[in-house]
Amino acid sequence: MKLPFQIDLCGKIAAITGAGGVICGEFARVLAACGAKVALLDINFDAAKAIADEIGDNAIAVRCDCLDKQSIVAAKENIEECFGKVNFLINGAGGNNPRATTDNETMSPEVRGVKDFFKLEESGIKFVFDLNITTAFLVTQVFAEDMVQTGGNIINISSMNAFRPLTKIPAYSAAKAGISNFTQWLAVHFAPCGIRVNAIAPGFFVTNQNRALLFDEKGAPTARTAKILAATPMKKFGEISDLTGALLWLADDGASGFVTGTVIPVDGGFSAYSGV
Repeated sequence: MKLPFQIDLCGKIAAITGAGGVICGEFARVLAACGAKVALLDINFDAAKAIADEIGDNAIAVRCDCLDKQSIVAAKENIEECFGKVNFLINGAGGNNPRATTDNETMSPEVRGVKDFFKLEESGIKFVFDLNITTAFLVTQVFAEDMVQTGGNIINISSMNAFRPLTKIPAYSAAKAGISNFTQWLAVHFAPCGIRVNAIAPGFFVTNQNRALLFDEKGAPTARTAKILAATPMKKFGEISDLTGALLWLADDGASGFVTGTVIPVDGGFSAYSGV
């Protein structure tokens, strides 16, 4: 791991949800490399522990179901026993679900036997909203309570879907748009308490969640990959390291102390490109 620049995060105690994943796992490594104590929260404890063990003494893995408030409270108590009170939060838990995904990009009345908009499952839609919106709400509610007295820094993980909804995934697109809006709401609400709230909106990165959509069994790019790259002016997927600079800038109170309520695209120009 190579940092684009170094900042001093000594004294920061960070809780990161979804930290067993590719993006937030790397965020944990980056913050720890700058001196922060990091708690990696994930329902997949083994994935979080593998990263925490790699980081070393200033990292712990905490099993946490971010849809269960009591589980979040227990995680907070665990962190406080090990490190102290959290003053830095990254809401990274989220994802999509096949039950909320259509087969076709657009509706075709002539095509039968596919999962179209009308066949999407209500349970799938609710699950995706809960996984993205409700988790961010509950986790922030638990961890920000102490920050009201001390100040703090909250970074949410939004998405390109928040700027331009992607085909096939209506629930995920709408949920990430909700995250961006929730980020702005929290920024205004907590501003008098010295809590900054911003979001990073990654463009297209290859992660464990989307790898099967982007590459086939033989590792060849799918048709969806071709469309993504055609709409990305830089004509490539992002590397996880491309997010590091935005993270460090938002993490550094000296560099971004007057920045709150923003959603930062890191997308190779995708959100700026109209297609013509």
